[in-house]
Amino acid sequence: MTISPELETLEGATGEHPVASVIVLHGLGADGSDFVPVAEALDLSAVGAVRFVFPHAPVRPVTINGGYRMRAWYDILGADLQRREDEAGLRESAQAIAALIDRERERGIAAHRIALAGFSQGCAMTLLTGLRYPERLAGLAGMSGYLPLADSTAAERSEANRDVPIFLAHGSEDEIVAPARGRASRDALAALGHAVEWHEYPMEHSVCPDEIGALNQWLLRVLGALP
Repeated sequence: MTISPELETLEGATGEHPVASVIVLHGLGADGSDFVPVAEALDLSAVGAVRFVFPHAPVRPVTINGGYRMRAWYDILGADLQRREDEAGLRESAQAIAALIDRERERGIAAHRIALAGFSQGCAMTLLTGLRYPERLAGLAGMSGYLPLADSTAAERSEANRDVPIFLAHGSEDEIVAPARGRASRDALAALGHAVEWHEYPMEHSVCPDEIGALNQWLLRVLGALP
């Protein structure tokens, strides 16, 4: 395990001298190890060696779970994910994730070779951080999540990432983050001019093999291995 200035991380590379990085953000109550099997299922060999970084969210009380302390990128104040948002927590975690991107750049990976991906809360953090990051990233992939602080996105997004590719996938039977919330996020991003690749699957709040396959192809494209 390595330590970033703000976050503990797990990481691994598919070969020596990585030429690209994928930072994967887990969901509420999980940790960085949660998506290691998904990364292992990907075949990005056409890109070259890829470094995967799996940060652990801080441990904090989560209001909707009775104040129980768990790993969370931000507090969940209630079932309405839009009207009651933990803005302070969201922004604090965004700074820590941006520091991870900075660290990958310091290790020799150009910003346009860094993809950010996340599930549920991790999806929210991917969109929040990636759209505001000052240098153009390879792409943003969000699974079973939503766009947080949506009303401030237009004013705060960086010029560099106005055309960043976005992959969004959601389960049509999701009872944690309603499919309508995912679709609304897709539509909000499209209205801002972002090219969003949307996938919907007959599943609950989870991932499925078809989704992993679609993510694999998208990563190959945004990391330059496919046209």
